[in-house]
Amino acid sequence: MIRDPETRGAPAPSRPRSFRAIAPRLLPLAILVWSGPALQAVGEEPWSRDRFEEQILPILEDHCYSCHGLGITKGGVDLEGLAAADDWKAAGSQETWLAVLKNVRSGLMPPLGEPRPSDEQERLLQDWIKFGALGIDPEQPDPGRVTVRRLNRVEYRNTIRDLIGVDYDTTAEFPPDDTGHGFDTIGEVLTISPLLMEKYIAAAQEIIGRVVPTTSGIVPERKLPGSRFRAEGEEEEPDDRRSRRGSRSLSYDEPKTVSTTVEVPHDARYHLIFSLSAHEQYVAGQPDLNSCLVTLRADGEELLRREFTRQSGASYRLEFDRDWEAGPHELSVELEPVESDAEQVGSLTLRIDELTVRGPFDEKYLVRPANYDRFFPEPVPDDPDARRQYARALLSRFASRAFRRPVGDETADRLADLALAVASEEGRTFEAGVAQAMVAVLASPRFLFREEGIEPGSTGPFPLIDEYALASRLSYFLWSTMPDDELFRLAEQGTLRENLAAQVDRMLADRRSDQFLRNFVGQWLQVRDVEGVPINAFAVLSRDRPEDPEAERRRDRFRELRQKPAEELTDDEKAELERIRDEFRRSFERFRRFEFDGELRRAMRRETELLFEHVVREDRSLVELLDSDYTFLNERLAELYGIEGIEGDEMRRVDLPPDSPRGGILTQGTVLAVTSNPDRTSPVKRGLFILENILGTPPAPPPPNIPSLEEAGKGIEGRTPTLREALELHRSQPLCNSCHNRMDPLGLALENFNALGMYREVDRSGPIDPAGTLITGESFASVQELKRVLAEDRRRDFYRCLTEKLLTYALGRGLEAPDVQTVDTLVDRLEAAGGRPSALIAGIIESPSFQRRRSPSSPEAAAGLEPGPGTPVGGE
Repeated sequence: MIRDPETRGAPAPSRPRSFRAIAPRLLPLAILVWSGPALQAVGEEPWSRDRFEEQILPILEDHCYSCHGLGITKGGVDLEGLAAADDWKAAGSQETWLAVLKNVRSGLMPPLGEPRPSDEQERLLQDWIKFGALGIDPEQPDPGRVTVRRLNRVEYRNTIRDLIGVDYDTTAEFPPDDTGHGFDTIGEVLTISPLLMEKYIAAAQEIIGRVVPTTSGIVPERKLPGSRFRAEGEEEEPDDRRSRRGSRSLSYDEPKTVSTTVEVPHDARYHLIFSLSAHEQYVAGQPDLNSCLVTLRADGEELLRREFTRQSGASYRLEFDRDWEAGPHELSVELEPVESDAEQVGSLTLRIDELTVRGPFDEKYLVRPANYDRFFPEPVPDDPDARRQYARALLSRFASRAFRRPVGDETADRLADLALAVASEEGRTFEAGVAQAMVAVLASPRFLFREEGIEPGSTGPFPLIDEYALASRLSYFLWSTMPDDELFRLAEQGTLRENLAAQVDRMLADRRSDQFLRNFVGQWLQVRDVEGVPINAFAVLSRDRPEDPEAERRRDRFRELRQKPAEELTDDEKAELERIRDEFRRSFERFRRFEFDGELRRAMRRETELLFEHVVREDRSLVELLDSDYTFLNERLAELYGIEGIEGDEMRRVDLPPDSPRGGILTQGTVLAVTSNPDRTSPVKRGLFILENILGTPPAPPPPNIPSLEEAGKGIEGRTPTLREALELHRSQPLCNSCHNRMDPLGLALENFNALGMYREVDRSGPIDPAGTLITGESFASVQELKRVLAEDRRRDFYRCLTEKLLTYALGRGLEAPDVQTVDTLVDRLEAAGGRPSALIAGIIESPSFQRRRSPSSPEAAAGLEPGPGTPVGGE
């Protein structure tokens, strides 16, 4: 059991299980934080120049100017010049002060070994950077700039499913979404190209065409599966050999007659459609060249007599008209083998896929199409005015749900006019007109983009968004889809905000929240990538084996023999070549059970998703994502990890032994694979992953023309250097030192896990040493100790990093200077709640960044950086 760091060794205290349960405990803190200064005491004077020189300047002079002042600009940073500027918030300075704040908090600055500010000095410095240098106003927190957000592929698919009931494959039909700040929910990168707009229009046509009827009456039609055809005396249901996906297969070399009975209700003409297909199953040896004669009959009367030959995969649609009396009618299919000189191998089959019976065709027998009552719940009026009002009501209701807010009279009138204009065309119907207007709704920017308005009566530079916009922000954050009826109802009543806690509770309990859990963790931890990352299992496992000069000799000899023409090989050489080939084959077979196939990749992805889901749904400490005594496995993944006693394909929770190196995301196959090279591990990638996604302190991009790790390893002669040795040589380069001192200890701590995620004690170079020291001074001897360092000593860094990631995902934008205070508040809430996810989710949803937006009269909006509230994208 993972315990809070302060109480490690004692049972963790009882924990709240829901947003609603934790909200009352956090409400006083929320009121204090969101309505007034946090670190700056209430009523305390603002940061003046005199106060700066008295309280802050001595801290900078004692701890910063030795590298970044007094004429020294290490890293190109002159803090003395920035601090002395007349305007601390001048363009270009905020980025530097943000970097200073991050480096001081994470312990990177001042460097290890240099005198550090006291806790009080550090608090004052952070206070001044936020409220002085960055100019954050805690009385009126700036919610930041939000670009109007287009639905990404996941959101579009889910929204279409919930709006109209069609599962549209956006992955196949739309190009991949661009990403920003690590996520595909970022408004500024979710643009629309002319090609994508064409695809949206085509998608709208196809989606509406699938489900919305275009006429009030259609010819009755029955579709019967081929498995309905049976031979005389057969059981009621055919066995698996004869039934495949509802079809009936007949072998070319076996005479057979199968039939079924169709009951028709009226004396009338009926149209019959036999759907057949010819198939061939591979049989070693000579291909099957047999043929068969097929006869179709209706009530004993021959409809068709035709010979079928080897035509694998060909489909046939055979149509006939019959005048039938009401009552039962027998339809049969007779197959007779045709004599052939070819060997009878039984690989050819004729499949009866489906029988369609259409009719009667008289108008009096027409029936309602599928879904008709769903889209047209009342009869279509004959009176033109009443018909227009009916169309207007139908389309207004549909458009309001599609646009996720009530549409105005102008929009409703224009949609009704469009529907009636289409319906007036020759051969078109009222239903066809309404369907075409629905296509226009789904192709509208107001559907494709998330429109946001301002709450009536909310004023100031950062007014509240209206409740319809709040409903959309909630639903796309937690469900990746449109609001449901309950959210729409509360928004319409204007009571969503006062019921927010209960609604968040309800939404997280709904299975639609699986979308949030999968989409966020899939991008934050790059879990999505594991299904496509190139890993060569044979090469990886070969590198884990000690160097074998004899194996190298055999490989060289094999290449030598393969290069000789076959006719020049002696009998002894041919035998030698075959022996070496057999050895390679046996060696390869030993590795086959660890092949990095789709099944194993999916199990790895589910392990990470299930851990995150377990922590969130059970409201456990987020620290368990770093260090836990359990994980989620099935038999295949457990075998890879060397954990015994797990059987079956089902993923389930597994308690780990006390000495296990597993537990937490860093030792899961997903992270270990996506941070590796195709044939070996990469301590640099793994260290960078931890800095970016766990500690939130990514290094600067590498400068150009940096020598590769392999080049650095050439400094050791006579043997293959270990990765640790190669990295030490790499770090000796001045350009590489500062970043690699941060990355390498983290990455080398994971060297006991190969690129497949398997644990090992040695690799080709010898025993593996995972020990290291972080640049902030914490030492560890194993990955278990590193996880404890991250979960305890650097816990607040992890909370801040995760908060920044989740806030970015929720808001759909990168974080800016004003967000520093929001993040600090959320981290404080997490600490106060013992790291419970409910505190973080509650804080994000309550925050001004989630609840407010910039006024259209603000300088930012006036400059055209964002659309005005309530203004439809692209107009009505």
